[in-house]
Amino acid sequence: MNDAVTQETLLTRLLDTLGADAVLTSESDTAGYTEDWRGRYRGEALCVVLPSSTEQVSDIVKLCAAAGVSILPQGGNTSLCGGAVPPTHGPAPVILNLARMRHIRQVDAANGSMVVEAGCILKTVQDAAADVGRLYPVSLGAEGSCQIGGTLSTNAGGTSVLRYGNTRENVLGLEVVLADGTIWDGLRALRKDNTGIDLKHLFIGAEGTLGIVTAAALKLHPLPTHHSLAWFAPRDPAAAQQILGMFQNTCGSRLSAFEIMNRHQLDLVLANVPNRRNPLSGAHAWHVLVELGDTRDAEGLEAVLTETLGEAIEQGLVEDAVIAANETQRADLWEVRHSVSEANKKAAIGLTTDCAVPVSSVPEFIDASTRAVHAIVPGLDIAIVGHMGDGNVHFIPMFSFDAWAALTDSAAMGDAMRAAVNDVAARLSGTFSAEHGVGQTGLPLMQRYKAPAELALMRTVKAALDPNQLFNPGRLVP
Repeated sequence: MNDAVTQETLLTRLLDTLGADAVLTSESDTAGYTEDWRGRYRGEALCVVLPSSTEQVSDIVKLCAAAGVSILPQGGNTSLCGGAVPPTHGPAPVILNLARMRHIRQVDAANGSMVVEAGCILKTVQDAAADVGRLYPVSLGAEGSCQIGGTLSTNAGGTSVLRYGNTRENVLGLEVVLADGTIWDGLRALRKDNTGIDLKHLFIGAEGTLGIVTAAALKLHPLPTHHSLAWFAPRDPAAAQQILGMFQNTCGSRLSAFEIMNRHQLDLVLANVPNRRNPLSGAHAWHVLVELGDTRDAEGLEAVLTETLGEAIEQGLVEDAVIAANETQRADLWEVRHSVSEANKKAAIGLTTDCAVPVSSVPEFIDASTRAVHAIVPGLDIAIVGHMGDGNVHFIPMFSFDAWAALTDSAAMGDAMRAAVNDVAARLSGTFSAEHGVGQTGLPLMQRYKAPAELALMRTVKAALDPNQLFNPGRLVP
């Protein structure tokens, strides 16, 4: 805190700039912003500000910089690693929530682009693209509540990375407020621009540590009008990997999703989320959702799905399978997949990991991680769900609420479990964070798993763009 600008002075200036309805100070008003949605992280904030424009964001940054008060940019607060709430210790920041910046500024179907503000809900963006016959492909379980700014700050992945890539691959430009309040307008919706360093990539995945993203020019794709989806039980993860290769060979770019989960994860969904049904009869150790999409030829799409799946059955790779007969069945099957986070929150304490390894190493990762976890707690339940098509597996040791409460040091247990899994990923040339970001959970792991040269480069970039540690201090880079 700058001695010349007291907290009271800063609050007064923020109120003068934004109005009373956009500056929240009481504990009852700020509670939903200072605690994460799973109730695992909670911090304190000087206040919560709700700007309605990029210019207001710039004003807030200038006021906080003058006062020496840090800023925590926040979107929908759907982080799975404590990335969107203040730390428990240290000076209380100003939380800058972008929920009121939700305008869709432009949709250009001919250019395959749209410009949206950072507070737009992901599902709203998807729907606006679909209204003009285009697709914004980033899709994840929290798409009804997460904001575009949050997906940008974490380089979110989801269920369509196999075909369309992470968020980074679907961004053409950004508008960013820098640490001195400067507004950088980089919203050019171009697919080719070789005029120097592509600055937008500095801010995508930086978790709000380098600047505040206020708008983005997003890349749109042709909207698949026909889908063919199957839910099947592979013999094991190695068989699933082999089947993935078969679909890639027969379907090419029409393969849009290949999601895997184990029986325990499916059981949690069925037991804890209403109106979810087991897609298959009988009990199977492993389940896969595979989907194809195209802009034409629905019959041909279903034919190649049926043919490829039939070949896998003939080879003894599949125990059972069902093909969605209509859009309602397709939606129901996707609801099972997208209900994982809700189910796990209700069911138990899940020690979520977010590892990615080369696709060829996924079966080994699952096997080795299972052995590593059971070496610590024999027989512990493990939920596994992942985007097998891109090598991202969420390996989740599960403790009942009673068992977790009975631990003498639950924090140490959580660290040991995650380290066991993350060490396996590192040994297989993988990463501990594929799509969730670093947040508070992963910060200590940066020192453990990132090379010194990588950390040094990150610190250099941070020092250049935010020398006074205004944005999200103590995050991302230890």
